[in-house]
Amino acid sequence: MRHWILIGLIVFLPKILIAQTAENFDPPLISPEVFATKANGKIIVDGTLDEEDWKSAIPISDFFAMEPRQGAPVIHPTTVRILFDDQNLYIGAFCADSLGKKGVRVQDLRRDFLYGENDILYIQLDPQNLKRFNVSFQTTPYGNQRDLQVFDDSFRDNDWDALWKVRTTILDSGYVVEMAIPFKSIRYTKTEDKNEPVSWGITLARLARRDYEQTVFPEIPQAFSPYRMTYAAQLKGLELPPPSVNFRVQPYGLAQTSQSTNSVGETTSKTEWKAGGEMKWAVTPSSVLDLTFNTDFAQADVDRAVNNLTRFNVFFPERRQFFLENSGIYSGADNTGLKPFFSRTIGLSSSQFNSDPIPINAGARFTDRNQKRTLAGLYVHQRGTDFQAPVSFSLMRYLKNYGKQNNIGVMLTQRNDEGQPEKGFEKQSNTTVTLDGLIRPNDTWTITYLASASRQNSNDSIGFAGSFFVGWFPNNWYGGWVTRVVDEKYLPGMGFVFANNTIFHNPGGYYIWRPENGWLSKWIRRWDPGFFVNWFQTTNTLITQELSVDIFPIYILTRSNGLISYTISPTTQNYDFSFPILGQNMLPGRYDFIRHALRYRLDQSKKISLDAKFSFGGYFNGNLNSLSLTSRIAPIPHIAAEFGYEHNSFTGFGAEKADFTTDLFTAGIRLAANPRIQLSGFYQYNTFDKQARINLRGSWEFAPLSFLYLVYNESSFQNTPVQNQSGIAKVSYLRQF
Repeated sequence: MRHWILIGLIVFLPKILIAQTAENFDPPLISPEVFATKANGKIIVDGTLDEEDWKSAIPISDFFAMEPRQGAPVIHPTTVRILFDDQNLYIGAFCADSLGKKGVRVQDLRRDFLYGENDILYIQLDPQNLKRFNVSFQTTPYGNQRDLQVFDDSFRDNDWDALWKVRTTILDSGYVVEMAIPFKSIRYTKTEDKNEPVSWGITLARLARRDYEQTVFPEIPQAFSPYRMTYAAQLKGLELPPPSVNFRVQPYGLAQTSQSTNSVGETTSKTEWKAGGEMKWAVTPSSVLDLTFNTDFAQADVDRAVNNLTRFNVFFPERRQFFLENSGIYSGADNTGLKPFFSRTIGLSSSQFNSDPIPINAGARFTDRNQKRTLAGLYVHQRGTDFQAPVSFSLMRYLKNYGKQNNIGVMLTQRNDEGQPEKGFEKQSNTTVTLDGLIRPNDTWTITYLASASRQNSNDSIGFAGSFFVGWFPNNWYGGWVTRVVDEKYLPGMGFVFANNTIFHNPGGYYIWRPENGWLSKWIRRWDPGFFVNWFQTTNTLITQELSVDIFPIYILTRSNGLISYTISPTTQNYDFSFPILGQNMLPGRYDFIRHALRYRLDQSKKISLDAKFSFGGYFNGNLNSLSLTSRIAPIPHIAAEFGYEHNSFTGFGAEKADFTTDLFTAGIRLAANPRIQLSGFYQYNTFDKQARINLRGSWEFAPLSFLYLVYNESSFQNTPVQNQSGIAKVSYLRQF
């Protein structure tokens, strides 16, 4: 196996070290300027751009091609115009496409749709000219909305929701976009000098998905994204209203009925009524206070079951809106596998799959962000249950920006579990302190670091963890190194770790080849051969737990963004753990094996798509063949069905040298009358634990960000009477002042 490591390092590492960055270019010394025009009449947002004011607005049409070839002639031209009045900023665009409606690629009509699978027009605004933060407003030819906050072009808060409106029209020659973004939804500081013109950072971008052509204004290198605001143009000509109170409330009412049947067939039923809500107050253009009481997450997406084939903890993402919004303030202290703060520890019985919800009495969050620093705080009180005492969660966060794109931050979390001796719950608390930072000496290098310490106050147990990442992002290469360290006593009371007493190193890289001419250029968008090393050590002894190399000589992205890949992974495991894998115990010892993986992904923007993965080879002392199939059928954006199947076949595995299989079946459907009225359904069955789960959700956005939800959930276990069912009706109304 060591020979494979040496081959990979000898072949790829010298190339990574000597690669050139000639195709990248620095931001201009003087930013390009674009101008907004004041509207004289009323703008009706209907997706037609037929008002006279649009004709007088200054067009922006010199877009730059980022994909598939940097600087290539633009295939699908785009023209954008910008207007404003006393209430709104208006964006009008014509996105040319010679095939008209036949050329449109939109998979479904959900809000916060998936990037990369749809035609998209998107606008990034940096109202305070921080050059490291922006808000992005995105839409498709069918007018569904996606909005997000982006920090340093490295962390994207996809679940930030703003109040804005968009309508579109599809023509024979392309599609028209008309957006109205209220100034109340954009936090800005109005200059005190009336003679000083307003100037915001802005980038414009479009993805024409049929040819995977990504164009941008102004010019930004292919190695980055349209969110890299150091390259932004300056939007001028605006006459801004004074920043308003910017206060919004969102009360809700809910009725829920549930029924549970236990293992002996006893059934209990209950019905409850509930009311609560949230409030958001932009105290200043840079600071926001969020309050929530009697918080409910009935409409949140359900977890997707997985079969864990490793000895490491599985990470299940946060899906609840209150905790997702503004999560970018924790971005520097939020690493894969090491999270000193993980919001799923709040309001759930555990951070793992299918956790039971625990009621939240109230919570508050404060964020104050300006060009120099970010200050944030969070407090949530969680109600007690029969199996857990009431808990108070507190967090403080301070982030200091310095230089052009650098920052350093500190974070303190405090968890206090109240004592309830009558229920057998002892009083205990946990404190975690974290230092983290980002260093970007130039646009091609990124360095992040984190050091964290936890103290379990009940027994004075102190533990440590840390991470380090350095990445190099020139136009035709990627090279990087990741190291994460978690000692055996590190227990963040409000966090998540992939494993204790483990050090993980992950160096590697790949070359990016983009054929310019010939028949290959008509088929291949890029070919990324490379390797990554996965090296796990025991923290207190530095003994190697596992060493593997993922070598992928074939990793081809097609012009339609399909994928063909082959990976070979020689592996050594020094297994000395009590952690079972799919219920099978392993004998301590050394295991050497080689695995192979093949993947074939068709164009995900087509009406019928397929993503197939197959891996085979040794696995510890036995063999494992795994097949994963995911298919989507979307004849029109109003109807989309998904099907998934995962099969694992083990032979001679574990201490008992068992032969067994597991199957995971998934099916889902989404029906939409328009982007505001939708019905979705989800079914999953796992043969490993014989559990079936159903989730049905109907939603009607009857006013901007105001919803009526109807939700049905069911889970059951085969060959047992155990079953849980619930039906929920919830209405929430948002009012912005």
